[in-house]
Amino acid sequence: MRRLLAVACALLIHLAAGTAAPAATLKLGTLAPEGSPWYEVIRDMGEAWKEISDGQINMRIYPGGIAGDEGDMVRKMRIGQLHIAALSGGGLADIAPEIRALQMPMMFRSYDELDYVRERIRPELEAAFEARGFTLLTWGDAGWLYFFTQEPVVGPDDLKALKLFVWTGNTAFVEAWKDLGYQPVPLAATEIHMGLLSGLINAVIVPPIAALSFQWFALANHMTDLKFVPLVGALIISTGTWESFPEEIKPLLLDAAHEAGRRLREVRHLGEQAIDVMQDHGLLVHPVPPSLVAAWEERARLGYPKIIGTVVPPDLVAKVERLRDEYRASGGGR
Repeated sequence: MRRLLAVACALLIHLAAGTAAPAATLKLGTLAPEGSPWYEVIRDMGEAWKEISDGQINMRIYPGGIAGDEGDMVRKMRIGQLHIAALSGGGLADIAPEIRALQMPMMFRSYDELDYVRERIRPELEAAFEARGFTLLTWGDAGWLYFFTQEPVVGPDDLKALKLFVWTGNTAFVEAWKDLGYQPVPLAATEIHMGLLSGLINAVIVPPIAALSFQWFALANHMTDLKFVPLVGALIISTGTWESFPEEIKPLLLDAAHEAGRRLREVRHLGEQAIDVMQDHGLLVHPVPPSLVAAWEERARLGYPKIIGTVVPPDLVAKVERLRDEYRASGGGR
């Protein structure tokens, strides 16, 4: 009888092992090149998730646009070819256009303003992603967007002679640029290098770390010292994938994601260092006097009517402006 019981127990153990959930390999796409600060943060989060899940969750990262432009990544997530993506404002807007309320040109003057506003509308934005089948794991920014050009640009009229890269798919933004007399050229971010090399474009608006990491500054070695817009970013996972994880480890996975978000927000401060490094290698930085900063702000606002009400809700933009002004009135903007 004991021998029979032992055989039965062994059989049950074997069956349990055979039906255990297999280790999941999560495919993560990002434009961040391997070795960049963004890549290192994502890699470390993947290692943390593997440890938390006792090896059941493994993350395979496709860096540097291997998985395509951000629009491609979003499409692949919708059909299950990718599970997670580190996206900037353009890719996030492909899911939830409401994010554009934080990406209005010349809306903010500092990260403090952005943080104050985003924290207060964060639940609304995260709900917008959830309603479309995506769960926002954590926020993380890519840095301020600056103009990198092949000819000097200081005032807003200087840019009109140049062919400016804009994210493909942003029809309203393209039309807004055109209405203001500029020459926008819609391209995937993965095509920037060849565009600059071929002359298809001769101006880009990108974060300094990206200009350095992808060596775009070598082909557009003039930088306008003007913070045009902070490029927000986030780590997004398909809600179906997130719901497949055991409930008991989800809080720990979120803790690891939030730690990654904290580190990603620290990366924003590397922008100044990136500018210094590029200056050491031939980048020419052109200061913008206060009178022309005001001219840029005025010009940017002239483009708002093409964007508000078409790609972003008017009430949300109004809320962002109200909160920004509230922060400035409190003395935080000084």
